[in-house]
Amino acid sequence: MELICRKRTGDDKIPYDLLLLADPSREMIDDYIGRGECYLAYADGELVGEFVLIATHPRTLEIVNVAVRESRQGQGIGKALVRKAIEIARTAGAAALEIGTANSSFDQLRLYQRCGFRIVGVDVDFFVRHYREPIWENGLRATDMIRLRIELQ
Repeated sequence: MELICRKRTGDDKIPYDLLLLADPSREMIDDYIGRGECYLAYADGELVGEFVLIATHPRTLEIVNVAVRESRQGQGIGKALVRKAIEIARTAGAAALEIGTANSSFDQLRLYQRCGFRIVGVDVDFFVRHYREPIWENGLRATDMIRLRIELQ
């Protein structure tokens, strides 16, 4: 399967169906989609995934959303998207790339660490403070944001 990834343009609709897989808050998505760059991934002509990069600090970018269409999960697309984000950040001259995920997101934590990210902190009660409705995953309530980082230089 060949994965083709490109930056979203103004002609492309915002892929809320995918974005909402990774973040249940349309309000949060609308905030960062306007501040970042969204990349769309296609396989066999079908939109199968996306990720959003934003600049957070000098020479630091963050992946704030990465998602793969549910019917295409388990095919290595998520890993390919994270690796593409690393490549884009490195090419842009970023010294580091960060990502955060919920304490209950076991698969994502494993994926990010396999891609070279290391845990650098915990934002206690992030999901309690920023989301109106509780988020449940893997039998646990998402409460804390686990912060990860990869050095690019």
